[in-house]
Amino acid sequence: MNIYVGNLPYRMTEDELREAFAAYGEVTSARVITDRESGRSKGFGFVEMSDNSDAQTAIDELNGKEMQGRPLRVNEARPRENRPFRG
Repeated sequence: MNIYVGNLPYRMTEDELREAFAAYGEVTSARVITDRESGRSKGFGFVEMSDNSDAQTAIDELNGKEMQGRPLRVNEARPRENRPFRG
């Protein structure tokens, strides 16, 4: 299951994100989304977990949990929408 994680602390690394979810099951990938120009975190990311029930447990446990002073927003990721090119 692909999980959206919002309101991430800007200093959070992908390893820290992976660790937070690994407590609930196997994490196949963890990505913190960064700005292309500055390289700074945009404050959200995605975690992929192999087992759906583990992923749901992680969502239930981590949604609203404070991490580095910020309450996380955690839910199942929606499919990416096709947006018009802005360039």
